[in-house]
Amino acid sequence: MTTSADRMAAGSADCVPVRRATLADVGALVRLRALMLADMGMDIGDDRAPWRADAARWFTDRMPRTDEFAAFLVEDPELGVVACAVGTCDAHAPSPANPSGLHGHVSNVSTDPRRRRLGHARACVDALLRWFRQETCATVVSLNATADGAGLYASFGFVPPRHASLQLRTVRPPT
Repeated sequence: MTTSADRMAAGSADCVPVRRATLADVGALVRLRALMLADMGMDIGDDRAPWRADAARWFTDRMPRTDEFAAFLVEDPELGVVACAVGTCDAHAPSPANPSGLHGHVSNVSTDPRRRRLGHARACVDALLRWFRQETCATVVSLNATADGAGLYASFGFVPPRHASLQLRTVRPPT
């Protein structure tokens, strides 16, 4: 099914062609996630690392939920899928600034090193933000930026939140 975000992402002939990911793209999304995590200094293990199967299941489970999940990607004739951006929606309690309570989150923005600096990530993020605006009720969209990506996100209007974002990592006791 082609959505308005798919049509708008295609844009003119001089734009980077972007399409919405399908179940057939799950492997590519996991591969690009691994590239992103490795670039962030994380030990990702080899191709058999258990997290990869978990990530594939996560993408597979969410792909049909088109009102709360979208992934956009760029394909290269030689390399296949070379860039992506993923968006999810989470329900929060409504507020005056966000009556729907729906929050969007951008993640998994990644480009194959062999195709960086060609506008692929920008095209994917642009398509994703169009999806948030046109096909969801999310009025707040957040992301976690690396130093390399901060300029891209600022160009779309992302700014630091009004209130500090904090995080606690919990450890489950061994079973």
